[in-house]
Amino acid sequence: MNAETPRQTLRISVRGVVQGVGFRPFVFRLAREHGLAGWVRNTSGSVEIEVEGPAAAVDGFLSALTAQAPPMARIEGVTATTVAPGGYQRFEIGQSQAQEGRYQLVSPDIATCLPCQEEIFSPQNRRYRYPFTNCTNCGPRFTIIEDIPYDRPQTTMRHFRMCPDCQREYDDPLDRRFHAQPNACPVCGPRLELVDPAGQAVDGGDVLHAAADLLRRGRILAVKGLGGFLLACDATSREAVNALRERKRRPSKPFAVMLASLDEVRRHCLVSPDEESLLLSPQCPIVLLRWQRAESDICAEVAPGLKDLGVMLPYTPLHHLLMREAGLPLIMTSGNLGEEPIARDNDEALRRLGRIADCFLLHDRDIYAKYDDSVCIVEQGAPRAVRRARGYAPYPVFLPFPARPVLACGAEEKNTFCLTRDEHAFVSQHIGDMENEETLRHFEDTVELYRKLFRIEPEIVAYDLHPEYLSTKYALGLKSQGRSGLRFVGVQHHHAHIVSCMVENRIETPVIGVAFDGTGYGTDGTLWGGEFLVADWRGFERAGCLEPVLMPGGAAAIHRPYRMALGYLFGLLGQDAPLRGLSILGSVDPAEVAVIRRQMERRLNSPLTSGAGRLFDAVSALAGVRGVVDYEAQAAIELEMLAMEAAWPADCDLYSFSIVEEGGRRTVRLADLVSAVVEDARKDVPPSVISARFHGTVARMIVDMCRLISAHDGTRLVALSGGVFQNRLLLGQAVAGLRREGFEVLTHRIVPCNDGGISLGQAVIASFAAS
Repeated sequence: MNAETPRQTLRISVRGVVQGVGFRPFVFRLAREHGLAGWVRNTSGSVEIEVEGPAAAVDGFLSALTAQAPPMARIEGVTATTVAPGGYQRFEIGQSQAQEGRYQLVSPDIATCLPCQEEIFSPQNRRYRYPFTNCTNCGPRFTIIEDIPYDRPQTTMRHFRMCPDCQREYDDPLDRRFHAQPNACPVCGPRLELVDPAGQAVDGGDVLHAAADLLRRGRILAVKGLGGFLLACDATSREAVNALRERKRRPSKPFAVMLASLDEVRRHCLVSPDEESLLLSPQCPIVLLRWQRAESDICAEVAPGLKDLGVMLPYTPLHHLLMREAGLPLIMTSGNLGEEPIARDNDEALRRLGRIADCFLLHDRDIYAKYDDSVCIVEQGAPRAVRRARGYAPYPVFLPFPARPVLACGAEEKNTFCLTRDEHAFVSQHIGDMENEETLRHFEDTVELYRKLFRIEPEIVAYDLHPEYLSTKYALGLKSQGRSGLRFVGVQHHHAHIVSCMVENRIETPVIGVAFDGTGYGTDGTLWGGEFLVADWRGFERAGCLEPVLMPGGAAAIHRPYRMALGYLFGLLGQDAPLRGLSILGSVDPAEVAVIRRQMERRLNSPLTSGAGRLFDAVSALAGVRGVVDYEAQAAIELEMLAMEAAWPADCDLYSFSIVEEGGRRTVRLADLVSAVVEDARKDVPPSVISARFHGTVARMIVDMCRLISAHDGTRLVALSGGVFQNRLLLGQAVAGLRREGFEVLTHRIVPCNDGGISLGQAVIASFAAS
């Protein structure tokens, strides 16, 4: 006689990104496959499951739960507990359960999956040419969620009641739209509308045909996307691109381009297998690729003076349809003016973009969270974030310790904030440059959204030491309001840079931190930016820096690199250093040169800076590359582009520099370097060669300084952070040189090395400072 098959009942809790990614339908199907009864439901903190059946089947179910999870699910933890039998007869999806104080990770928005792409281009399909097609594997998530648990009534899709066909899909456990909250079709879902800047409907028949026709005729179109409006125009038309630049007040900062397919990308750019994978990923970011200008009909005005092109593939059905209709490479750039935040709502777009766009492609699905496109590069075989937003946020950075609830307010440029809870650091999407009230409001609104979604009540507020940053003023404003129970921690800018790199690499032990950027407020009140720190999460020592020089005119020197060049020239080579033979400096008005000399002599509005970014600006101007910039780091970027042209080995014939020790701190003396750059420029050495020598020299400085610091304290770990390391040439040379010397090198991948990663470092430092 056979023994009775043992039975088991398990209560299972699954944490991670398991809502909005088809996880409950997956569990339902998995339970049926294993012949199990019970239920699954969303809660505010997890997905909860109860399964009952033969013990072997329950064990198989539990193993498959993680091994076969949906592609966009990210399982953080699974707990299983044996409970009393429930006597279940079938498996069901239960009602979601709100739980006070609990929180759930939220999925980023996901690029259109292949089955949905096939549907919108299949004439027999009921979603043929429907621009809001989605399923459990793709579509809007974060941008439509107002609160958790993730159910349709708590999203901006609540206004669209599903038709019978969509409801059947939603209710069918075997359908890929089973419990897809944004599910919709042409009968019941959002709709497109084409209007002029006055908001009046454009009579052109089919909306997509009419919109594409406008683009082909050189018009500028404002397109409502996932997280806000994009401005689109024909990327092959100089007239269209120049009109967009003039209206958007963006003289030369590069635009991103959307191309219809990977084959189309290959026609314009060199694409490595890793870059292909990134372009095709569910995140679908803008990827900076090497531009094959000779084979490309994308006009030079899209990215003046650059060898790289920012490229993305369509990531919504609307994009796919518009690209197919237009048959053109399209500029797709943020719908804003200057450095304002991206426009989100229809009325807002008509008001703010009415002088830029010729027409507006609107729809009636509301956007809850603003969301810019992410930007990435592939360097040394790894994807690296340059701007972290769509497709990545609000997924957290996982911390190697349980953090206290901290709000870290970030920096001024490329602002993000960070909220921490448990082992999660929720680094926000890119907020932008905190230079106006509109961006501050966007910052404040997004802080409140994250606090609500992730049930975080901060105990600690971290901020940058710079007293004029809007993010710092926001933090100190909370202090002045007397918020009870809050502690406030000021964090040095470059310490935050290094700790952000350490944390994403899960390193706690001290490192030599090389923090190279434009400027950051130092503990001595000067502007740092060429820093060598010995740092851990709790503190740092400034072990060395680049030689500080005066920055004549303060912020004016950032916008006019020729001023920074004069600062180095007069500061290091003497006030009488001649300007002859220097094309850019020789053309500066002598009256302005005299003013700069007086500013430096009297220290008038001329703060000291050790910024590596300012050194790059100065060399760019000295070499005759760029004397005035239209966007941040333009001079340094163009200098880097030139170095790639040099038919010259960058590890030979470097410029001279010296390292001296004073008062326990090492300083890289730069007079010899500046003098040699000036001499080369006067000899008409090509700027490409000057740039190549300079890049190799800076990489050598990094290696030599790290070697000296390591000899003193034994540290063999080096962390590279700061916006200067977006320079791919310098990053590659520095990493290679350090590794040759036996150092282990930490670099950024998850968060940007620029100021977009500052908030993560601030949060970790503040968590330990307040403990």
